Amino acid sequence: MIIVAGEALIDLVPAGSREQDGPTGDDLPALLPKRGGGPYNTAVALARLGSPTAFCSRLSTDHFGRALLSGLTADGVDTSLVQRGPEPTTLAVAHVGDGGSAEYAFHVGGTADRLFTSPETLPETARAVSFGTCSLVLEPGASAYEELMRHASARGLFTALDPNIRPGLIPDADAYRARFRSWLPHVTLLKLSEEDAAWLAGPEGDPVSAVTEWLAAGPYAVVLTRGGEGVTVLTRDGLELSVPGERVTVVDTIGAGDTVNAALLHRLDSHGALTASPALDAGEWRDILVFAARAAAVTCSRAGAQPPYATEIAESPAV
Repeated sequence: MIIVAGEALIDLVPAGSREQDGPTGDDLPALLPKRGGGPYNTAVALARLGSPTAFCSRLSTDHFGRALLSGLTADGVDTSLVQRGPEPTTLAVAHVGDGGSAEYAFHVGGTADRLFTSPETLPETARAVSFGTCSLVLEPGASAYEELMRHASARGLFTALDPNIRPGLIPDADAYRARFRSWLPHVTLLKLSEEDAAWLAGPEGDPVSAVTEWLAAGPYAVVLTRGGEGVTVLTRDGLELSVPGERVTVVDTIGAGDTVNAALLHRLDSHGALTASPALDAGEWRDILVFAARAAAVTCSRAGAQPPYATEIAESPAV
């Protein structure tokens, strides 16, 4: 079983039309609520690809929280590690730019997922735990997820980290960068976008040098997503390999990085590599990256975070 630990929230995404706002004449986009949150999307994507998956989080008992829970259940995600509370659900208002990329404004005050507490034990069937996004920023939940990361690593589980940086949620950038570095000895796979890498390297840092430094700190591999240009992996034993992105008409990129995260874990598992000390050759990594790029392309081809099912990813000799 792969456990995904982190927040679930509601994305408010543009509905594709605009409405007049009364006598002021201001145009405001109509917004539709969609299930989201990086870890939530990752859990759904994993289950759709066919991986036994559990979600570890805290959901509200409000209408949105019930919808999030039902979405997990509908795709076959194990919810036995989901905590519940009466606090409201986190909301993220998305603005989609001309190229399909999304920016977010978050409403996180007093929300349920911030009050997550680390479980005392994980199921014996757990082989990997994935972490990321807002859940590692917002206290007191962030410390609880950090505790779970350290516990999973100490138990010898494969641990994955997708920081998915949201600068507007991080009040002290330097403190967060230092905290990020403290996680690396407990991380097997670090997956992040080029933009995330540049932010984490700092205004005076060099992302290329930073990736080398991060690999030396503990992870077996770092996977960099490069938008339409593709995906790159760098490993502790010196391998560097890139594959191009799949060409597709982009509707938006919401959930694309989360789909990559899930596809990496799913395909790593197919190679028997969800261990604390994996060993993969260039051919195996190429297969994994091509699969991840294909999965992300499907997500980008439709509105919102709608990761693909296994049957939607065409087979080819490369996969």
